[in-house]
Amino acid sequence: MITLYGIKNCDTVKKARKWLEAEELEHRFHDFRADGLDAGQMARFMDGIGYEALLNTRGTTWRKLDDDAKADMDAGKAAALMLEHEALIKRPVWEKGGDYRLGFAAKDMDALEAWLKA
Repeated sequence: MITLYGIKNCDTVKKARKWLEAEELEHRFHDFRADGLDAGQMARFMDGIGYEALLNTRGTTWRKLDDDAKADMDAGKAAALMLEHEALIKRPVWEKGGDYRLGFAAKDMDALEAWLKA
């Protein structure tokens, strides 16, 4: 089973969900805000993807953080920030069979599709 994690009003997540439906791929959607996110799930994301890739440092939420929050970033600090501010997680996060992928970009579609349909 494919699980797509994200925030329902995120444009990229909306596109990924429409694509999954068009491809008729069975999946479930987990909204970080509505369904929650715990430390165990964050640890699995970070093990599968890495906190550097997972932490969204280009968005508004990151820019609004004070400099102390952004300083001396490590895995533990990144996890705590992402759990507190789910918009700091790059989206969507894909899970299939305990394996994880990140994003929904045109340049990565062939690899993503092959992984999802394998």
